[in-house]
Amino acid sequence: MKGVELGESTALSLAPIIGYEHPFFIVNSTFVMHTWLVLLLLLLFLLPVKWILKHTKIGRFLILSFINFFINLTTQATKTFSFSHFSFITALFSFILLCNIISVIPWVEEPTQDLNMTLALSIIAFSYIQVATIKAHGIKSYIKEYFSPFFLMFPLNVVGKLASIISIAFRLFGNIFGSSIIMQIYFGAIQRSILFELVGLLTGFNILLVIFFTFFEGFLQAFVFAMLTLTYLSIGLKTQEEE
Repeated sequence: MKGVELGESTALSLAPIIGYEHPFFIVNSTFVMHTWLVLLLLLLFLLPVKWILKHTKIGRFLILSFINFFINLTTQATKTFSFSHFSFITALFSFILLCNIISVIPWVEEPTQDLNMTLALSIIAFSYIQVATIKAHGIKSYIKEYFSPFFLMFPLNVVGKLASIISIAFRLFGNIFGSSIIMQIYFGAIQRSILFELVGLLTGFNILLVIFFTFFEGFLQAFVFAMLTLTYLSIGLKTQEEE
């Protein structure tokens, strides 16, 4: 593994290990470190949850409301409550949300503006859905689905399944990357003028942009990703009678 320069950040190339040079095998170490920071923050948040539930009414209300929301969401989508489905969707949403809004910390970038991250999340979601579908209907029924309504549809059914990975990955990547570019262009432009900086601060326009492109957009895209995953999961769990 060797280090290469990627913009202002250092990347690690896997070419010496794989034996093949390609940009796909270049890992941006900056986004990797920021991803680990997200995981650390999630851990630090989870540690005091038990104490919050026991000693603070507002904290207990917020946490239980958050949990009940996803319990109801997964139950309505899958027609029955499953702790594993609830845990997966809730964890997926929480992780992506924090990845999307972590840029409010100075010198930290959103890991989800890296296509490798969004593709990894999509592959994880896709793999979970396929395993859950096989558990629900059996491997024979799962394979048979690829050949329905007749065997010549097998290639199209495979492409259709794999297209869901690309679809939700590029949707998340495109929106977060686009928001990041807009923020960089705006703040890069006003930094050249003290007048523009003062106007942005005094009018609150800077804060509005941060709220919209970081918090609102970050929450929306995390929710969309979780909902699309839950939708694909509910479709996979449907019986032939329900379909």
